[in-house]
Amino acid sequence: MKKPNIIIGKKQIILACLTMMLGIAVYVNYVLSDNEPLVGENLSVQSPDDMANADYGDSKFVNNEPSDSQDSESVGAVSADDYFAQARIDKTTGRDNAIQTLQAVIGGGDITEDEMVAKALEAVELSNFTENESKMESLIKAQGFEDCVVYLEKDSAKVVVKTEGLEAGQAAAIKDIILSISSVPAENIRIFEVR
Repeated sequence: MKKPNIIIGKKQIILACLTMMLGIAVYVNYVLSDNEPLVGENLSVQSPDDMANADYGDSKFVNNEPSDSQDSESVGAVSADDYFAQARIDKTTGRDNAIQTLQAVIGGGDITEDEMVAKALEAVELSNFTENESKMESLIKAQGFEDCVVYLEKDSAKVVVKTEGLEAGQAAAIKDIILSISSVPAENIRIFEVR
């Protein structure tokens, strides 16, 4: 009986390891992130008659302050929750697209070994960013913030927290968390407040 001729090269081992690491990173991100449903419970369908009677003068400004004809408490609470839900969806979608692109490039076979190594390093870096963002979000929420989203890049970090008035001590604690997990310079950390 003849044994099957299976040749496992460096490329196959590297590809298998990177795929496994990427899968582990996605799983860890899923486990550490909030498992809240992103779809609202009370969704209503508007008829064309309802839309025709809508108040088009009511608006919500960029600084999250409602116009005079709206109730500021209900609009602020709803829009802040919507912001964080939409931010998580956008971040996940962007990362998923980047992962699919990297997997397509690596699996395409039309690249040199150096290019494959570079793309593999990009995939590892992307998974590290995702994992670090999840850690940072968990630690920031542990500081007493109701919700937060972290956007981490090579040389900058942006943190959006849900709070009523961010104090200097709280901002310093957030910066300490970012600096302890990543190598982002302190001057490139931006903290934004959503009420």
